[in-house]
Amino acid sequence: MGHRKCPFDPQRGITGLETAIILIAFVVVASVFAYTILSAGMFSSQKSQQAVYSGLDEAQSSLEIRGGVILIGDPTGDGTVTQVTFTLSNALGGAPIDFTEPLDEDNDGLADANSKNRVVVSYTDKHNRQNNLHFQAVPCANSNDNQLLEPGEQFQITVTNLADALDTPLSTNTQFTLELKPPTGPVITLQRTTPPLIKRVMNLL
Repeated sequence: MGHRKCPFDPQRGITGLETAIILIAFVVVASVFAYTILSAGMFSSQKSQQAVYSGLDEAQSSLEIRGGVILIGDPTGDGTVTQVTFTLSNALGGAPIDFTEPLDEDNDGLADANSKNRVVVSYTDKHNRQNNLHFQAVPCANSNDNQLLEPGEQFQITVTNLADALDTPLSTNTQFTLELKPPTGPVITLQRTTPPLIKRVMNLL
């Protein structure tokens, strides 16, 4: 009986062509992984850069209050506050902010529905919540005549007809909050407490 040949010869080696094919396959897989990692890193870096620029834009659009808050009151009867006035400027000399005034054709102290104002002024106390009050913006301190609050300028903001806008008039010993919401940047919060006696003019520092 003749010697039968084993179907698998353990002595058989790998040819150079097979080795090259395996090596190329490893290189291709490694390249794909490297490209994926680099792409993910670049995407993450771009997102971080966008977040930084967005934060700078927000900060540069911030407002700050200059000086005290002036209340105009009606001292007759129980005494009520009729107007609130304060001065604003750009906190960091950022982008101009549009202070186009809202309309108030019926003189109820609230902005009309067809108003074009970009800044919204809201009011809150323990009795009231009003979201879009009428206000006047008067340029001052070397400001030009337009309604853009630009670097180096100041605007005097007056919330008019406050007594008409509120269901319960603002009177003595009452904490109230005004919120200014510009088109960009954080909300500016102004919180004060009315004095025990309502006078014609009151300066709340």
